[in-house]
Amino acid sequence: MSEENLNQQNQLNIELPEEIAEGTYSNLAIISHSPQEFVVDFIRIMPGMPKAKVKSRVLLTPEHAKRLMKALADNIKKYEQQFGQIEDREASPYPMNFGPTAQA
Repeated sequence: MSEENLNQQNQLNIELPEEIAEGTYSNLAIISHSPQEFVVDFIRIMPGMPKAKVKSRVLLTPEHAKRLMKALADNIKKYEQQFGQIEDREASPYPMNFGPTAQA
């Protein structure tokens, strides 16, 4: 089999529906895990509001979570090379263990 045929077989056709393409804004993510999965809750906090809603939840295997971490680190590095250092302006007012803890 030729290399071109192998490349065509390994391609993945990804569809992005219009309602998903618009995206969802999040300014807080809470990550919990069990032995089988990582759960990432994306939340939007509004100033002056005592309540915040989870806008999206993504479940990942531990292997995919690690791949995501590496991909984010790589993209942040590339971003900073192009646009400059991302400043971590202030510490979050929420503790890192805020939210539910996962159990299997």
